[in-house]
Amino acid sequence: MSNAKGDRRERELVNLLDEAGFAVMRAPASGSATTRELPDVLAGDGNEFYAIEAKSSAGNPIYLDGEEVYGLVYFSRNFGAKPRVAARFDHQDWYFFHPDDLYQTDGGNYRVRKETALADGTDFEEFTGHSQKVTLDEVGGDTSEEESETAKDVRRVLEAIERGDLSVEDGVAMLS
Repeated sequence: MSNAKGDRRERELVNLLDEAGFAVMRAPASGSATTRELPDVLAGDGNEFYAIEAKSSAGNPIYLDGEEVYGLVYFSRNFGAKPRVAARFDHQDWYFFHPDDLYQTDGGNYRVRKETALADGTDFEEFTGHSQKVTLDEVGGDTSEEESETAKDVRRVLEAIERGDLSVEDGVAMLS
């Protein structure tokens, strides 16, 4: 990601978090401006405090250097914040991951694929406490007569995605 695009995406995330009620600041010394490992964004709502490394991509996987992730975790522990990696792919929302939930490559780096972000990431609404993710297991397997046709359609799409019969993008498009 170019520095200009990365800066723009970081500012976008800061503005979204601010609008969601978080006290938030972009760390201007993050990245190559310093030798210290600092997160891109610090955010808190009085109950939760986060140190966030923000990454974006046009659609290719996002890679994070192992030392960058280690630095995020180290800073977060010392600062008293929860470490999160925020990933945004073009034409998608922000998705958040704890560093432990990222795929680690054989070389010790980390990767986030678009499909992984959509399927397993915490979306912005859930991250900010405005919604809660519900999985198929939590919904349950029983279809009652009282279940609406819309809920049945959603269940069918989710089950097709889980089986691999349907891509996440196609499922999102069907439910939009």
